[in-house]
Amino acid sequence: MSDHRPSHTASAVVIIGAGPTGLTAATLLGQYGVECLVFERWESIYPGPRAVALDDEVYRILARLGVRDEFAAISWPHRGLRLVDATLRVLAEFRRDGVGRHGYPQGVMFDQPELEALLRRNLKQYGTVTLRGGIEVNALAQDGSGVRVDVTDRATGRRDSVRAAYVLGCDGANSVTRASIGAVMRDLKFTQHWLVVDVDTDADLGQWNGVHQVCDPVRPSTYMRLAKTRYRWEFRLAPGETADDYTEMTRLHPLISPWTKGIPVEKLEIVRAAGYVSRAQVADRWRQGRVFLLGDAAHLTPPFIGQGMGAGLRDAMNLAWKLAGVLGGTLPETVLDTYQIERKSHARTLIGQARLLGTAMTAGGGLGNVIRHVVAPRLHLVPGLKQQVEHSQTPALRRSDLVVRPPLRRTLAGTLCPNTILDDGRRFDDVAAGRFTIVTATEPSTPQRAEIERCGAVLIAARPGSELHRWLRKGRAHAVLVRPDGTVQRAGHDPLALAASLPRASAAD
Repeated sequence: MSDHRPSHTASAVVIIGAGPTGLTAATLLGQYGVECLVFERWESIYPGPRAVALDDEVYRILARLGVRDEFAAISWPHRGLRLVDATLRVLAEFRRDGVGRHGYPQGVMFDQPELEALLRRNLKQYGTVTLRGGIEVNALAQDGSGVRVDVTDRATGRRDSVRAAYVLGCDGANSVTRASIGAVMRDLKFTQHWLVVDVDTDADLGQWNGVHQVCDPVRPSTYMRLAKTRYRWEFRLAPGETADDYTEMTRLHPLISPWTKGIPVEKLEIVRAAGYVSRAQVADRWRQGRVFLLGDAAHLTPPFIGQGMGAGLRDAMNLAWKLAGVLGGTLPETVLDTYQIERKSHARTLIGQARLLGTAMTAGGGLGNVIRHVVAPRLHLVPGLKQQVEHSQTPALRRSDLVVRPPLRRTLAGTLCPNTILDDGRRFDDVAAGRFTIVTATEPSTPQRAEIERCGAVLIAARPGSELHRWLRKGRAHAVLVRPDGTVQRAGHDPLALAASLPRASAAD
């Protein structure tokens, strides 16, 4: 292997990992014109079974990336979640019918490799972004002006070094980036081994078109329809079992037969059967200097509420506009301190909800089965869980310099502004277009409108009776300042005062 290590290559941002999180960060930064270099250790898309579900909040992010219609063509809306017992008797049902307040289905199923292929194709339109596959990142080293990234081309063995102003580690559960900054995963006491099976068939299974969670301490499992002819099952493996035990349909069929019933075995084709370990973990810190952790490098979520991949896309959405503003000189470097403050708490809350649902599915043996018949129909009473499993609404971000709200008072700050249809037929996101936006319940005067625009904000007046106006009234606000990621930064009464509070870089920055 050659030890030649030239250091002439430079990029504003290096992104390590080209999964959904890394591709989302790269696309968002590309939209802002930021120069990015993406390194991925695999030459092509990793084909293994991974994420299959997302909600309308995450769908909204995909629309922001510019792949709304293409994703609709490869996704499959589902009707919600059913908790069932070992005989498939329904214990509780949480419906997600129709379109959510952001303009997209509240729950959809998809195949992650297909989504990654779509995101890669879309990324090619941004000339400031370069994706290099087959590259292993070996080490990171920071100094006062940036980060040196040492890499190896896996095909040729050639070693190289790249300089970057910032590095985003989107390199998964076994993150080299996390190790390089000395961060460690904190175990939240949930580890299970599962079998994932994708089956293709033209036969109609005749099942309810939603997610089925089998609450059984002996063999907890999950069933869902991914596409017109594609189905997925997940089964918790018993001690001593491995995924290799179920690569043949003769062994697998007894597990899936409660759903396939009389469909002949020869009409069921195993697309893939693989094992995975479900964990609940959060990194103790998500940043050191100019290096950040995103996605599975920062947190691991059990799959029971379908938020694992979505959490990574939320990380990218939260950080990209801040980083672009700092690099462009319009935002102070201190705004980057808000990333971990806002995202870590949010991710940990969703992990807690997933652990709760996972425990409700599997704990307690025979006595647990008796209790589940009583408790499962009442899970919607658990604070926060009803909003997540029924309405796909995740918690507000915690207070930070970019989420300004008084303590112990109800406010819209930290929540997402709904992506509603406006008077001109466009949606909120189409008008805001990744910029700071003032939403006001009163029509501003011409001088007020000019002053708000001079401050650098887009202005949207919410007409009385409109969905946006009702949202403001319900949140007890006359006006709000919405950040480029759609999050409300602060609420108030005076739109001019809100516009004046936009974060700005000082001359010293």
